[in-house]
Amino acid sequence: MSRVDRGGRLRAFAGIGAASLFLAACGSGGGGTVSDGDLPDQVKVVSITDQTGTTAYVGSSQLEGIELAIDEINQQDYLGDTEFVLEKRDSASDTQTAVSQATEVLRDKGVSALLGPVLSSHAVAIAPLVERAKLPAVFTQSGSEGVVIGDYTYRATAPMETYFVKALERLKDQGAETISVLYNAGNVTLAGLGEKTIPEGQEEYGYKVLSSTAVQATTQDFSTTATKIAGEDPDAVVVLLVGAGNSTAMSQLRQAGYTGPVVGNPAAGAGNLAPAGAAGAGMFWATDFSFHQTAPSSQAFVEAYRGKYNGENPLNYAAEGYDATWMLAHAVKNANGASREDVQRGLEQVVGEGFDGALGPVWFEGNDMRVDGVLVEWNGTEEVLLEGSDAAN
Repeated sequence: MSRVDRGGRLRAFAGIGAASLFLAACGSGGGGTVSDGDLPDQVKVVSITDQTGTTAYVGSSQLEGIELAIDEINQQDYLGDTEFVLEKRDSASDTQTAVSQATEVLRDKGVSALLGPVLSSHAVAIAPLVERAKLPAVFTQSGSEGVVIGDYTYRATAPMETYFVKALERLKDQGAETISVLYNAGNVTLAGLGEKTIPEGQEEYGYKVLSSTAVQATTQDFSTTATKIAGEDPDAVVVLLVGAGNSTAMSQLRQAGYTGPVVGNPAAGAGNLAPAGAAGAGMFWATDFSFHQTAPSSQAFVEAYRGKYNGENPLNYAAEGYDATWMLAHAVKNANGASREDVQRGLEQVVGEGFDGALGPVWFEGNDMRVDGVLVEWNGTEEVLLEGSDAAN
């Protein structure tokens, strides 16, 4: 059975101003409406993402993938004489800014689709508005509930829990019988792993949770928890933090005397473990993309990305933005039209068929992307692909 045969499809936005924002968005038009079945000279797509702010490293990487895809779509004449045109908005890691920008986009009837922000709080606020306005939106990251809520909302990032289990399978193969957990309770996705996925996996994967410690997103010092965990002498530790917190936690675990394996998450990547150096060695994690993976479509993306960005290696956020943009191009081609209804109908075909993209072979459950995922490990100096964890060739 093929990958695309696996897939089958509210949390409503509770903000007090949602209704008024929607009415404002629909009240006045900016730009000409694209008629059904019409392929204009230009297809206008808007990106709302964090180019500045606390998660700028995520949004900026996503945007690089989007811009690479736009270049390819136009240079390949993928849509004949029709070109994709990108308008970029900086949500600056602020929910109200993202909502305000989305509201402006809804007014512009010349916009065919939206490439949504990376933060769940932004996406959950925007999703009901684009659904009601019937503007197709493809989000990346934004892993919480309330993002993919209807026919016009899509996600080009597989939920982390769907591939995180690869790391739990490795713990089982290693014979880990006891684990201790440290997780960021302020991150919806990581909290879900720490509070639901990991405890529920005890019977299936053969481990017992000795302790589970929740910290806030602002926590920078994990020394007390590290000392407690080292004293428990677990077979493995799970650390679910974001950014620089991963390096700090690994260093403090090693300083406390813990020497065993550590399961992380994709937020440990992007160079975030580099400050820990050798102390970070032994942390591994499942991710939806690594530039090491050898799926042909992944390597084609890596080569193109390096060509555009001076030899730099792409992060998973760039791969997701790239695939999200190509989803829209495939949709326009499928429908032979660029109206919002055309794009939505074309996206239905995309999610029904799946495709090979930067992330490798992708398929969908409803409007939600799925991938095989890969395992990577920090060896003290760099991230390496673990043997046998590559995406399908």
